[in-house]
Amino acid sequence: MNTFGDGVLEKAAAEYAEQGFSIIRNVVPPDLVAEARTHVDWLTRKYPDLRPEHFHHPLIRNDAFWARLVSEPRLVDVAEFFLGPDVACFTAHYICKPPYDGQPVLWHQDGAYWTLSPMEALTVWLAVDESTAENGCLRMIPGSHELPLHKPSVRTDEPNMLFSAADETLVQEWVEKRGTVAIELQPGDVSIHHPHLLHCSKANTSAKRRCGLDIGYISTATRLHSEGLYLDPLLVRGADTNGLNSYRPFPAYLDGETIPFAGQGEWGDKVARLNEALPPRSRDLPDETPIETTRYMIDRLREGTVKR
Repeated sequence: MNTFGDGVLEKAAAEYAEQGFSIIRNVVPPDLVAEARTHVDWLTRKYPDLRPEHFHHPLIRNDAFWARLVSEPRLVDVAEFFLGPDVACFTAHYICKPPYDGQPVLWHQDGAYWTLSPMEALTVWLAVDESTAENGCLRMIPGSHELPLHKPSVRTDEPNMLFSAADETLVQEWVEKRGTVAIELQPGDVSIHHPHLLHCSKANTSAKRRCGLDIGYISTATRLHSEGLYLDPLLVRGADTNGLNSYRPFPAYLDGETIPFAGQGEWGDKVARLNEALPPRSRDLPDETPIETTRYMIDRLREGTVKR
């Protein structure tokens, strides 16, 4: 399905092929973005001891609003255009940089932290807040998606969300060769980028929060391998492919387990239909609580990567 105007996604695809990234404006409607902002505020109150750069997908895997947001048809339309008709969401992570104290994300390639085969993945970054050069927007190196994946190295010399970064010599070589582009977005805009693309974001030292939802979509023809962290994707469109992955049931709305959201009354019927169509699970769901899995993910990041 393509709910965008003539040529919008085609233009994005041409830029993506050449540069490794593109910006698509006005993807998510304002009322849904406002709910996402409310959701972030709710998570901040619920987990006061967790830095808001670390609202990772395990934390909200049983959260009905999170599932509703990543299955938003306009977002999935973008993913389908690039990945084909059968699409799953295997990660979606709020990265919220608070005013004056928001941690940077050092130069890296997303795919270096994932074990996917084949690497048929797309990062869709949804702006929840305005994202500018002043408050730590994404920065990308055009054409660096041509690189193979490079193993990141642990970085503890400065606070940073990933605790690691790509090779500094490699990054500097590409910055000198191609320069960098600041990805400035308004709420509801998205940027998309290739899993091999070198990108980063600076610290937020401004008075304005910078929050976005970093969503990873895959073709269902891609197998997930990262034990315990990426083994429960949501099938957001189309069908399973050859039983490669085990899909998590969509969570029902439960009062107190997420925020109230538009359409929550109909969500239960939708969830029942979606879950009835899912193939049988080939493995059990993790026994850990969401916060336990999230802390495990952060511990793995401190080691340099979540890959296993």
